Amino acid sequence: MTKDRFIVIRVPRDVVEGARIPEDEFERIARIELAVALYARGILSLGQARRLAGISKWEFLEELARKGVERHYTREELEDDIAFAEE
Repeated sequence: MTKDRFIVIRVPRDVVEGARIPEDEFERIARIELAVALYARGILSLGQARRLAGISKWEFLEELARKGVERHYTREELEDDIAFAEE
């Protein structure tokens, strides 16, 4: 069994303190913002990005919609959706 490995991103204290969000919300918001940006650039898949954000698939899809980021919709996903609708 492999253990999860983490990468730590160090954020200078003055950046956290200067952010226009409560300090105790900084990590959560930064994770979501990073996940959305990496997904939008095609670097992460939807599943990878939502795991990085630490939220559910539906919450992540809502976040993408709020930010105007189009979902990357593959042919395979389309075929799955069509098959499901035909059942």
